[in-house]
This record gives sequence, structure tokens and C-alpha cells, in this order.
Amino acid sequence: MTKNDISTYEPEAVLRYFYELSQIPRESGNEAGVQEYLIEFAKIHSLNYAVDSIGNVIIKKPASAGNEQVPSVAMQGHMDMVCVKDDDYIHDFLTDPIKLKIDGDILTAEGTTLGADNGIALAMVLAIFEDDTLVHGPLEGIFTISEETGLDGAFGLDISKVDSRRLINLDSEEEGIFYIGCAGGGEVVGTLEADWQPVPKGYSAWDLTLSGFLGGHSGAEIHTGRGNAIKSGVRFLKDISRKTPLHIASLNSGTKRNVIPSTFYSTFLIPEESEELIEQFSLKLQEAMNAELSSGDPNATISVEKTNMPNKVISKKQSSAVLSALTVTPHGIDAMSKTIEGLVETSNNLAITKLDDKAFSFTASQRSSITSARDEIEDRTATAFETCGATARIENKYPAWTPDPASAMAKLCADFYQEFTGKEPVITAIHAGLECGVINSKAKDMDSISFGPDLSGVHSTDEQMSLSSAKRIYDYLLALLTYMVKA
Repeated sequence: MTKNDISTYEPEAVLRYFYELSQIPRESGNEAGVQEYLIEFAKIHSLNYAVDSIGNVIIKKPASAGNEQVPSVAMQGHMDMVCVKDDDYIHDFLTDPIKLKIDGDILTAEGTTLGADNGIALAMVLAIFEDDTLVHGPLEGIFTISEETGLDGAFGLDISKVDSRRLINLDSEEEGIFYIGCAGGGEVVGTLEADWQPVPKGYSAWDLTLSGFLGGHSGAEIHTGRGNAIKSGVRFLKDISRKTPLHIASLNSGTKRNVIPSTFYSTFLIPEESEELIEQFSLKLQEAMNAELSSGDPNATISVEKTNMPNKVISKKQSSAVLSALTVTPHGIDAMSKTIEGLVETSNNLAITKLDDKAFSFTASQRSSITSARDEIEDRTATAFETCGATARIENKYPAWTPDPASAMAKLCADFYQEFTGKEPVITAIHAGLECGVINSKAKDMDSISFGPDLSGVHSTDEQMSLSSAKRIYDYLLALLTYMVKA
């Protein structure tokens, strides 16, 4: 799809900027191109801008004539995107643009994540800053780096460069839902020195592949009943290891700490006389997945094929210990909220397992709206990793955004949404982490809200955005900024 193609859809300015952003590689940690793009935008439109020490960009637009005394409002989104591609799709996220495609009302990408999380926020803000007909008070755009890998930009934000104490975060994914709170989180990383040994005699080697899982965002979609490919793959290997000696030769699954793993790869060895167990336990796992994941992950499949003998293997003792540790590592919902109906309170995502020449590494991410509950599941996960002899460390903690039912910003936005659309908004909290929690901790008097258009499949190659929803949210945002002049 070309820039001309997308210009025929609405909202034109928003999609034009979204297209331009999709041409710029912007995986977490590689935001330099987007930073330059934003700075150039500010220069072209004669807008003041600042870049803080960590690389966040803040752009400011003066109020329209006569509205200089209106309190400033900031709109915020993050520059980076989760970069995931289909296994058979050729794409280099360091150099290649995202290839957009439209099917009816749906905007998606060819073979990769779309990047509407959170490129749509940047595109909306830039379209607003371009519009000199809009009536508004002082505006700011806060564009943060590396949200997807630990909220780094929010943590490093130089709040002295931000004037506003009203914040609209545009990193939400369900139209008509307004978030006034989010989970805090962290992650546990386990490391275990690999016990490599020579290949034993009388064994055969097998490649195990689990695929067809939907994956997705480990906060927003942890409640959907989707499977975890790592947990299923480990389940298969653990079952076999109970019946016959098993040696792990490779283990490489999961991509990002905040993505539910959708594939699992492992090479393992068992005695030749035990080969009949392969078909038996393959069928057993497939039947279990069909029954347990029928609604959340109906296409999950297992494949086991004989392969060439590797040069070395992990000892039987360590292989068994690793499989036991990953078996008891928690995954999924741990507790539901007692105060907000339907909200996941605490969860764990066993996200990544890897084996290289030196060591195993395991990564799991935790989320909770209650700090003590987050800390407890972190400790439980670390303890599980430690059962195989791994060293576990806790990293990248970030605070929860505690809901404030008395928020003036929430009331203003919700009341106007009902007036503007005729629909009653939902005011709630989200299990995913939002940068509002960190930004609010830096500016204690910040009053924040988060909303956005309908997105689905974020953090996966099924990521989609509804064009009609994007237009409705953009129209609402435009009208809201004018309404705030009078409110």
C-alpha cells in the first residue's frame, strides 16, 4: 500500500502520518529515526520542542488566539513498537518499512505487527498539531521511548520540561473505555550455567515444534484463554522424561517479556528403544490442547520430527531439573480484582526460554494492581526458577496507577463523551501497564486518563486497527480539546 492509497481513507491526516511512521523502523531501542522525524515535524510547523536526556521528545503548540489562559493539556504516546513477524516472512526490523494493508474497515500489516500500538497515538497528535483551524488551549505532545521493554522513557522523562498537569494517554485499545488506573509490574530473569555433555550412545534426536498459538499482549489478553506455547512444550517434554531418560539439546522460545509466547522449539534426545513414546505423547498433548484451548487457541498444534544428531546435549539431571522448574513456574491469571468486576488483579507470563553455549535463561513478567501481590508472585516465580539451580533476579519494576474515582479529568472526558456520542462510557482500570502510572509518580498533581480506538491482536502478527473507530476517537479528541477551552 502506498501513501496515495491510504490517503483515500479517513481520517486522512491521521492515516497519512501513520503511513509515514510505518516507514521508519522503530523497535524498542531503535527510536532515533522517529526522534528525527518528530523534531523535523516541529521545525516545519514552527513549534517549540525539547529532547530530554533519555531521548523523549516533547513538542508544544501555543493556544489558539484568545485561549492562552486555558490550562495546558498533554497528549502522550510512545515511539516504539513490538516487532514480531511470521516465521516464514522475510523482514528486517532494523531497515524495512511495515507494509500496510486494508481489508474493509481493518488496517493491518503484511507478515508483521502493525505498530498501531502506539503509532496511532503519534499520528493523532501530529494531525492535531498540523490543524490550525482547531480551537484549543496550550497543547503538548509527549513522545516516549522504549515503553515496550520496561517503560524506560516514562521512567526517564524530565518532568521539568512538561507544563501540563492534565494528561491524555492514547495507548488504549477499546473504543468507549476510559482507563483511570493500571497494573504495576516487573519481571524475573533466571540464569543457569549449562551442563553440557557428550552425546550418549543409543539415542535418537528429535525436533519439537509447537505453533499456531495466537500469542498477544500479556496484560490486555492474559484473560482470553490463549495458550502459552512454552508451557505446552515443557508439558510434552516433562511427560516423556517421566517414562524414559531425556536430554535437552536446544531450547529457544518466546520473543518479548510482554508477549504471550506463540511458538516453542526444542531439540531433545531419548533412547532409541523409547521412540514409540513420541507418537503416544504427541497425540496426548494435541488432544489436551484441543480440549483446553478450544475457545482461546483452537489452532495450536504440535509437531515432532526425527532430526540430525547434535554435537552435545544437556545432562539428564539438569534437563529434568529445568523441565520441573518450568512446569511449576506460574502462568496466566493468579487473582481477579475484588473491587473492579472483570478486571484481572494479578498475573504472570512465562515469556522467554533460551539455551546458548553457556547458559539457560528464563524470563517471566508479572503484573498486579496491588504492589504486595506483584511482589509475592515475583517471589514465587523466582523460587520456581531457583529449584533447578538457576540464579533469579527481579528487574524493571514499575508502579501501579491507582484509580481515582474523583478524577476531574475522568469526569470531564466521560461526560463529554456521552454528550458527543450519545453513548455511555465505561470508566475502569486495565491490567496492562500504562505510562500514566510512572508519569503520575513524577508529577503528583497530574490528572490522567487513557483512551484509544479499537485495536486487536497487539504484540502479534494479527494486530489490527478499526479505521472507523480511529476516526470516531479522533473526532472525539478534536471536539474534546475545544470543549476543554470552555470547561
